[in-house]
Parts: sequence; C-alpha cells; structure tokens
Amino acid sequence: MTDIFLSKINSTKIIPSIRQGDRRILSRCISWIENEHADYLELLQSLPADYSTRKVIGITGAPGAGKSTLIDVLIGHLISEHKKIAVICVDPSSPFHFGALLGDRIRMNKWFNHEDVFIRSLASRGNLGGLNPKVIEITDLLKAADFDYIIIETVGVGQNEVEVAAIADTTIVVLTPGSGDDIQTMKAGLMEIADIFVVNKSDHEQTDNLVKNLQGILIQDQQPIPVLKTIATQGEGVRELWNQIKIDLSDETKNAHKPELLAAEAYQLIQYQRMKDLSKEDLSKDIRELIQHEQFNLYQLISKYT
Repeated sequence: MTDIFLSKINSTKIIPSIRQGDRRILSRCISWIENEHADYLELLQSLPADYSTRKVIGITGAPGAGKSTLIDVLIGHLISEHKKIAVICVDPSSPFHFGALLGDRIRMNKWFNHEDVFIRSLASRGNLGGLNPKVIEITDLLKAADFDYIIIETVGVGQNEVEVAAIADTTIVVLTPGSGDDIQTMKAGLMEIADIFVVNKSDHEQTDNLVKNLQGILIQDQQPIPVLKTIATQGEGVRELWNQIKIDLSDETKNAHKPELLAAEAYQLIQYQRMKDLSKEDLSKDIRELIQHEQFNLYQLISKYT
C-alpha cells in the first residue's frame, strides 16, 4: 500500500486494489476524499463506468427510532445470505474537533472486524440534510469496491433529512409509535422520500394507531408505499423488511428517474466546487469594511464574486 501513496494518488493501482477488496486502501481513499486531498478528484474521475450498478439503501428517521439497531440486524441477515456490505454511518459532529462521534460503530461493534462488512463513520459537520458533505463521492467510491449493497444511515436530525433520497436506490423511513409527534413526522419532508415505511418498536401499545394513520395518509395521497412493523431489538420483521427492500430495488420503473437523480448529484457537486473558495468570514470582512466607508451595496458586492 505504501508505494501506491508515496507522492500522489496512483489511480491505475488504487482502483484495482479497491475492487479486489483491499479495505486499508479503501479507508485511506475515503479519508482523502473527506479531507480533499489534492488528487482526490483525479481518483473519482478514474472510477470504472460500471461503478453505479451497486445498490444503495438509505435509512433515515428521527433520533431514537432504532435505525442503528435495525441496520445491525439487517447486516446479520445479509451475512447469512453471503453478501458483502458497506455501511456509512453519519454521526453528529464533535463540537471540539468536528469529527464523527462514532456512536454507530460502537452499536455495531460485532461486525466491525467481519471480513464481509465495512463500516465507516462520517461526521455530519453541521449539514442540515443529515449527511456528510462528501457522502456522494464516498458512496461512489464504495460502489467501485466489491460490495453487494451499501447502506447509508443519516444522523437523525428530523424533517430536513431528505438528501439521502437523491443518493439511495431505496429509502427507508423509520418511525416509532408513542413519540408524541407521529403526525408531525408524517407531514414532514420524510413523507415524500420514503420507498418503505418501517414502524419500529412495534410492541408499543400505540403501534396500530400509527400504522392506521400512516396508511390513511398514504391512501389519501395515492402513494402505494409499504408500511412494515419491526422490533429490531428482537429481530422481528427484519426478514419481511429485507424481502420488501429487494422488491423495491428490482423495480425497473425507477430507472426512468435515474437521469434526474444523477443531475441532482451533479448539480450539488458542481455547486460545491464553485463555492468552495468562498467563505462567510471573507464576506463578513468585506461588508464590514464597505459599511465603514458608507459604500455598501449588496448587489455590487455579489458581482465581485460572480
């Protein structure tokens, strides 16, 4: 591995190593993408044309819904089917070093050293979409590896967690009964991105009311979205959930929307590249100086940067 990383990224050696299952190189490349190593774009531009065929499963929902526990049980089910899985866990950022707090890797620690499971925690870095700013690029790199499925768990920030739908082939929204804001959750943007609803902790006495209300809204909106019950801590309903995920992943009608989804990803990446040299601190400094000289005009200032 050392020779590959001596001076700059050597894509002709790195990509084949990743495709052959070298997890050390994969981890190193993820760090380079996240930290914007000088050659990281060259690495991404060298990804093979077939990398996008890997299936991505997004799991989102409010904090405490049991997303991590559900993923932990799903991993076990997939391992029993001899599948290889990559998991991206987007954790809250540390207020001190802005890195991931690694909570999900602790909860999934029994899989951490499994040869067919790769788990990486990323910090949300304050992103309101519940994802890491580099999650698109990192997911695409994982698609070039030898995994059968890639699972992305969002940080759990609530109504703003809709970015995952642009990355995932199947998006699962996890709800819990008796949380006190079930109806509000169902009215949120999460309602529009779900391919599958999961009512976890379904041994709760208010489960049937939540399922009934949810199904009523879906019927009213004419959205044939499955609603499944699980008790992740006991493994109940997970087999049924996986069967429904496979049905959704095999839905060929989704391919019709692929260009639009890729366009959304491309737009976000282009927007970031164009804005990365612009900071609020610099803008604030310019505005402060202009105001002192009574020469401030917002639109004249904007013209300097466009």
